[in-house]
Amino acid sequence: MNNENIFLTEKEAFHRLTLSQIVAKDHHAAAVFEKHNLDFCCKGNKSLGEACKEKGINADEILSELQNSNASKDDNGLRFNDWELDFLTDYIVNNHHQYVRNAIPIISAHAEKVAQVHGKRHPETIEINKIFSVVYKDLKQHLMKEEEILFPYIKYLVKIKNNGSKPEPPYFGTIKNPISMMEAEHTSAGDSLFQIRKLTDNYSLPADACTTYTTYYKELKEFEEDLHKHVYLENYILFPKAVKAEEKIFQEL
Repeated sequence: MNNENIFLTEKEAFHRLTLSQIVAKDHHAAAVFEKHNLDFCCKGNKSLGEACKEKGINADEILSELQNSNASKDDNGLRFNDWELDFLTDYIVNNHHQYVRNAIPIISAHAEKVAQVHGKRHPETIEINKIFSVVYKDLKQHLMKEEEILFPYIKYLVKIKNNGSKPEPPYFGTIKNPISMMEAEHTSAGDSLFQIRKLTDNYSLPADACTTYTTYYKELKEFEEDLHKHVYLENYILFPKAVKAEEKIFQEL
């Protein structure tokens, strides 16, 4: 028997928790991680200690900030982990998917305008425009696949569980197959937005930024933050529970 964890102090044990596990315990931790550019969604399987070391951040300071944050003391948070899967899918579509659909045409228009007007003095805006145009196209397809294939199947699993009827195996074999594809696409989108963050130096505005330029960077930052929350809900709550639900249903046949 491995007794290593018995000898860990509480602080050391916390350092070993992954970013996604910490957010699962308290979703307000997401705001602290966003502040320090710690990716709790696409790379949420890294431990707090590992992630902080990579960024050159003192993990104890992050721990202190999490403990002292007023937000973490708020009891009115949404308890995503307690929701039924069909309710969670509806929440994701109505909040995050709809946000993406509303935001990407606006951000895309601003990206093109800023690149045209400021591209000579700030060539990074041209590269950002190119990257975001790919994100735009990829996410539109991604949302469609989730809403037309994966999410209806998850709701089907909930229905089967509730009424006890005999399930029909999906044409894609197992839910793990579309989930694997969705997770890969999440990583791709997250990597692209991280590229944008680097090109903008964490959304730092140049001295000659106009109103559109300023608005545009705020939109990009908000878009990335929303994507992190969106991907976290799917990768670390919805998808693992859906896999377990499918396994249980077909094991009981």
